[in-house]
Amino acid sequence: MQKKFGGSAIFLDRSDINTDEIIPAKYLTEVTKEALQPYILEDLKLDGFDPKGDDLKNATVVITRENFGCGSSREHAPWVFEVNDVHTVIAESYARIFRQNMFNCGMLAIELPKESIDELMQLQTSGKVSVAVNLEAGQIKAVAGGQEKLFSFAISQFDKALVEAGGWVEFADARY
Repeated sequence: MQKKFGGSAIFLDRSDINTDEIIPAKYLTEVTKEALQPYILEDLKLDGFDPKGDDLKNATVVITRENFGCGSSREHAPWVFEVNDVHTVIAESYARIFRQNMFNCGMLAIELPKESIDELMQLQTSGKVSVAVNLEAGQIKAVAGGQEKLFSFAISQFDKALVEAGGWVEFADARY
């Protein structure tokens, strides 16, 4: 499956969003990624956020603060994003295992400095934010209400190869 990077953004303006908030532990017995789909961010408590709302249903990009994906090392957290067509998360920083699980699933975990995340958070006051990702150039373009912001990012060549392949399994299948 070809993943789309970029699109409509949703903002989760809080640090330390953990894997239990991304996908509650009570759903870890599900045997397919698709079974996780309706439970994305179900337990996230954040002013003005509705996990069943249209903003999340239409989002393909999450923009958030530091230490995103902390907590347990479960792969279910990236899976629930993947099955909801959210293939790009932009944050100040990630829990190490969550970040690698994103790349292993062929998804983008982009890190930007706090100042850049602040600019993105401010941009949402101009309207709905759309994000375009240029993986080759290592650039993000965010647009809202006639305003445009450009940001540069870097990921390792290995993580880029995982993303381009569609994930670890596809990467390994092509090479081994």
